[in-house]
Amino acid sequence: MKAIKDEKQLLRIIRAITLFFILALVVSGATAFPLETELSIITGFLEGSTGVMGDLYAWFARIYEGILHTNANYPFIMYGCDWLAFAHIVIAIAFVGVLRKPVTNRWIVSWAMIACVGVIPAVIICGFVREIPIFWQLVDSSFGIFGLIPLLVLRHYIRQLAKVSNYVEQPY
Repeated sequence: MKAIKDEKQLLRIIRAITLFFILALVVSGATAFPLETELSIITGFLEGSTGVMGDLYAWFARIYEGILHTNANYPFIMYGCDWLAFAHIVIAIAFVGVLRKPVTNRWIVSWAMIACVGVIPAVIICGFVREIPIFWQLVDSSFGIFGLIPLLVLRHYIRQLAKVSNYVEQPY
Protein backbone atom coordinates (compact mmCIF):
# COMPACT_ATOMS: atom_id res chain seq x y z
CA MET A 1 0.00 0.00 0.00
CA LYS A 2 1.35 3.36 -0.93
CA ALA A 3 1.67 6.22 1.51
CA ILE A 4 -1.06 8.84 1.25
CA LYS A 5 -0.31 12.31 2.56
CA ASP A 6 -3.70 13.95 2.08
CA GLU A 7 -5.69 13.93 5.34
CA LYS A 8 -9.09 14.19 3.61
CA GLN A 9 -8.29 11.31 1.27
CA LEU A 10 -7.12 9.17 4.21
CA LEU A 11 -10.34 9.94 6.08
CA ARG A 12 -12.42 8.91 3.05
CA ILE A 13 -10.55 5.62 2.75
CA ILE A 14 -10.77 4.93 6.48
CA ARG A 15 -14.48 5.68 6.54
CA ALA A 16 -15.16 3.52 3.49
CA ILE A 17 -13.34 0.52 4.98
CA THR A 18 -15.03 1.09 8.34
CA LEU A 19 -18.48 1.30 6.75
CA PHE A 20 -17.77 -1.91 4.83
CA PHE A 21 -16.76 -3.64 8.07
CA ILE A 22 -19.86 -2.34 9.90
CA LEU A 23 -22.10 -3.55 7.09
CA ALA A 24 -20.42 -6.97 7.03
CA LEU A 25 -20.94 -7.36 10.78
CA VAL A 26 -24.59 -6.33 10.61
CA VAL A 27 -25.34 -8.61 7.66
CA SER A 28 -23.53 -11.61 9.18
CA GLY A 29 -25.31 -11.00 12.46
CA ALA A 30 -28.72 -10.60 10.86
CA THR A 31 -28.36 -14.01 9.20
CA ALA A 32 -28.42 -15.64 12.65
CA PHE A 33 -32.09 -14.67 13.15
CA PRO A 34 -33.86 -16.59 10.31
CA LEU A 35 -31.85 -19.84 10.42
CA GLU A 36 -34.77 -22.15 9.74
CA THR A 37 -35.82 -20.21 6.63
CA GLU A 38 -32.25 -19.91 5.36
CA LEU A 39 -31.61 -23.61 5.81
CA SER A 40 -34.85 -24.47 4.04
CA ILE A 41 -33.70 -22.43 1.03
CA ILE A 42 -30.15 -23.83 1.05
CA THR A 43 -31.22 -27.48 1.37
CA GLY A 44 -33.85 -27.00 -1.34
CA PHE A 45 -31.18 -25.57 -3.63
CA LEU A 46 -28.61 -28.30 -2.89
CA GLU A 47 -31.02 -31.26 -2.84
CA GLY A 48 -30.00 -33.93 -5.33
CA SER A 49 -26.41 -32.69 -5.52
CA THR A 50 -23.53 -35.13 -5.77
CA GLY A 51 -19.86 -35.06 -4.89
CA VAL A 52 -18.68 -32.22 -2.69
CA MET A 53 -22.01 -30.41 -3.12
CA GLY A 54 -23.77 -33.61 -2.03
CA ASP A 55 -21.63 -33.66 1.12
CA LEU A 56 -22.53 -30.03 1.71
CA TYR A 57 -26.21 -30.88 1.21
CA ALA A 58 -25.94 -33.69 3.78
CA TRP A 59 -24.40 -31.32 6.32
CA PHE A 60 -27.00 -28.58 5.75
CA ALA A 61 -29.84 -31.13 5.79
CA ARG A 62 -28.61 -32.42 9.16
CA ILE A 63 -28.46 -28.87 10.53
CA TYR A 64 -31.91 -28.12 9.12
CA GLU A 65 -33.35 -31.22 10.76
CA GLY A 66 -31.79 -30.20 14.07
CA ILE A 67 -33.14 -26.65 13.81
CA LEU A 68 -36.63 -27.91 12.91
CA HIS A 69 -36.64 -30.32 15.86
CA THR A 70 -35.23 -27.69 18.22
CA ASN A 71 -37.71 -25.00 17.14
CA ALA A 72 -40.63 -27.42 17.41
CA ASN A 73 -39.69 -28.80 20.83
CA TYR A 74 -37.27 -26.37 22.49
CA PRO A 75 -37.58 -22.95 20.81
CA PHE A 76 -35.82 -21.26 23.74
CA ILE A 77 -32.53 -22.89 22.64
CA MET A 78 -32.54 -20.67 19.54
CA TYR A 79 -32.39 -17.69 21.88
CA GLY A 80 -28.60 -18.21 21.79
CA CYS A 81 -28.64 -17.46 18.04
CA ASP A 82 -30.61 -14.31 18.73
CA TRP A 83 -27.89 -13.22 21.14
CA LEU A 84 -25.24 -14.06 18.54
CA ALA A 85 -26.99 -11.78 16.06
CA PHE A 86 -27.32 -9.05 18.67
CA ALA A 87 -23.60 -9.32 19.53
CA HIS A 88 -22.63 -8.78 15.88
CA ILE A 89 -24.77 -5.66 15.74
CA VAL A 90 -23.33 -4.33 19.01
CA ILE A 91 -19.78 -4.90 17.75
CA ALA A 92 -20.70 -3.03 14.56
CA ILE A 93 -21.93 -0.11 16.65
CA ALA A 94 -18.53 0.08 18.36
CA PHE A 95 -17.02 0.94 14.97
CA VAL A 96 -18.99 4.19 14.89
CA GLY A 97 -16.17 5.44 17.12
CA VAL A 98 -13.70 4.67 14.34
CA LEU A 99 -15.91 6.52 11.85
CA ARG A 100 -16.03 9.60 14.06
CA LYS A 101 -12.45 9.73 15.38
CA PRO A 102 -10.28 7.06 13.75
CA VAL A 103 -7.00 7.93 15.44
CA THR A 104 -8.45 8.32 18.92
CA ASN A 105 -10.46 5.12 18.56
CA ARG A 106 -7.83 2.99 16.81
CA TRP A 107 -7.93 0.68 19.83
CA ILE A 108 -11.28 -0.61 18.50
CA VAL A 109 -9.49 -1.86 15.39
CA SER A 110 -6.80 -3.55 17.51
CA TRP A 111 -9.47 -5.13 19.70
CA ALA A 112 -11.32 -6.43 16.62
CA MET A 113 -8.07 -7.85 15.21
CA ILE A 114 -7.53 -9.77 18.46
CA ALA A 115 -11.11 -11.07 18.21
CA CYS A 116 -10.50 -12.21 14.60
CA VAL A 117 -7.38 -14.13 15.62
CA GLY A 118 -9.31 -15.58 18.57
CA VAL A 119 -11.89 -17.07 16.23
CA ILE A 120 -9.44 -19.73 15.10
CA PRO A 121 -8.73 -21.46 18.45
CA ALA A 122 -12.42 -21.09 19.37
CA VAL A 123 -13.40 -22.87 16.16
CA ILE A 124 -10.83 -25.62 16.67
CA ILE A 125 -11.78 -26.28 20.29
CA CYS A 126 -15.55 -25.88 20.01
CA GLY A 127 -15.63 -27.57 16.61
CA PHE A 128 -13.94 -30.64 18.06
CA VAL A 129 -16.16 -30.72 21.15
CA ARG A 130 -19.36 -30.23 19.09
CA GLU A 131 -18.28 -32.67 16.35
CA ILE A 132 -18.35 -30.06 13.60
CA PRO A 133 -16.85 -31.37 10.33
CA ILE A 134 -13.40 -30.04 9.44
CA PHE A 135 -14.65 -28.41 6.23
CA TRP A 136 -17.17 -26.38 8.25
CA GLN A 137 -14.52 -25.44 10.79
CA LEU A 138 -12.54 -24.01 7.86
CA VAL A 139 -15.58 -21.98 6.78
CA ASP A 140 -15.99 -20.63 10.31
CA SER A 141 -12.25 -19.89 10.61
CA SER A 142 -12.45 -17.89 7.40
CA PHE A 143 -14.57 -15.29 9.21
CA GLY A 144 -11.60 -14.49 11.41
CA ILE A 145 -9.13 -14.57 8.55
CA PHE A 146 -11.22 -12.49 6.13
CA GLY A 147 -12.21 -10.12 8.92
CA LEU A 148 -8.56 -9.52 9.68
CA ILE A 149 -7.74 -8.35 6.15
CA PRO A 150 -9.78 -5.11 6.11
CA LEU A 151 -8.76 -4.45 9.70
CA LEU A 152 -5.06 -4.63 8.82
CA VAL A 153 -5.63 -2.21 5.95
CA LEU A 154 -7.68 0.05 8.21
CA ARG A 155 -4.95 0.06 10.86
CA HIS A 156 -2.38 0.97 8.19
CA TYR A 157 -4.38 4.00 7.03
CA ILE A 158 -5.17 5.12 10.58
CA ARG A 159 -1.44 5.09 11.33
CA GLN A 160 -0.82 7.21 8.23
CA LEU A 161 -3.56 9.62 9.31
CA ALA A 162 -1.95 9.94 12.75
CA LYS A 163 1.35 10.92 11.12
CA VAL A 164 -0.16 13.31 8.57
CA SER A 165 -2.39 15.07 11.08
CA ASN A 166 0.33 15.30 13.77
CA TYR A 167 -2.05 13.62 16.16
CA VAL A 168 -1.18 13.99 19.82
CA GLU A 169 -2.64 11.42 22.20
CA GLN A 170 -4.88 13.05 24.79
CA PRO A 171 -4.82 11.60 28.32
CA TYR A 172 -8.11 10.40 29.76
